Amino acid sequence: MEPKGARIGFVGLGVMGGPMAGHLISAGASLHVFTRTREKAKSVIEAGACWHETPAELARECDVVFTMVGYPKDVEEIYFGSDGLIANGRKGLLLVDTTTSRPDLARRIHEAARAAGLRALDAPVSGGDLGARNATLTIMVGGEREDFAEVEPLLRVLGKTVILQGPAGSGQHTKMANQIIIAGNLTGAIESMVYAQAAGLDPRRVLESVSSGSAGSWQLTSMMPRVLDGNFAPGFYAKHFLKDLRIALDSAKAMNVPLPLLELAERLFSLVEKEGKGELGTQVLYLLYKEGRI
Repeated sequence: MEPKGARIGFVGLGVMGGPMAGHLISAGASLHVFTRTREKAKSVIEAGACWHETPAELARECDVVFTMVGYPKDVEEIYFGSDGLIANGRKGLLLVDTTTSRPDLARRIHEAARAAGLRALDAPVSGGDLGARNATLTIMVGGEREDFAEVEPLLRVLGKTVILQGPAGSGQHTKMANQIIIAGNLTGAIESMVYAQAAGLDPRRVLESVSSGSAGSWQLTSMMPRVLDGNFAPGFYAKHFLKDLRIALDSAKAMNVPLPLLELAERLFSLVEKEGKGELGTQVLYLLYKEGRI
């Protein structure tokens, strides 16, 4: 399905969803939107999107619907509620959940959609606010190959790396693997800056040295400059990262896979939330080190 002229719905227009919806409009799609706070839809409405009061209204008008909401409970409500997408979608509607959510929930959505004559893919994304704004997201997809092939041109409007990982739930499992890597990289990057400062080094000069070597990572080059600038605004909310870590832990336990580093990261971000910093970006973990909260 090419974006130009396609009837596409988008549910959830926050830090990630807003820019993603904007790219679809720019590509020529006929966009229909819903979000709980209409003010968040202002820019896409001004760009030509059609506002709907409920997901049900939107589902009746579209051929494909993307969702990007906060938590699994939000996903359940959007998909399974009486005003939700599955109960109200037209036959053949293709549902694409880009929220990072539970693999088991992705499979439930897939099965319920098929029973209702609809189709569903789980397609969580990675790349944060910058990736969403620049259309360079990595998109990890689970579901039927033919459904993926149909929506792939739309996904490539939103992201740079788009890969079908396997059957329903595979996209979410891949995203969990992604978050586990981030947990280790982010914690290591923050501890390196804390160590460098304690040793009396200039952390920016240290960052310049270590970023280009074998220790290099996206967390070092993209997040540590924000830390050193005192910028803790959310590119990705700490509270949402904690949600992801808990999903990954639950999934790992269900598979009887011990992941001690993941357990440590979950404890650290539980502390971030306890300290009332969950609305800030993931890099806010640095403040807990500097404030002696670790």
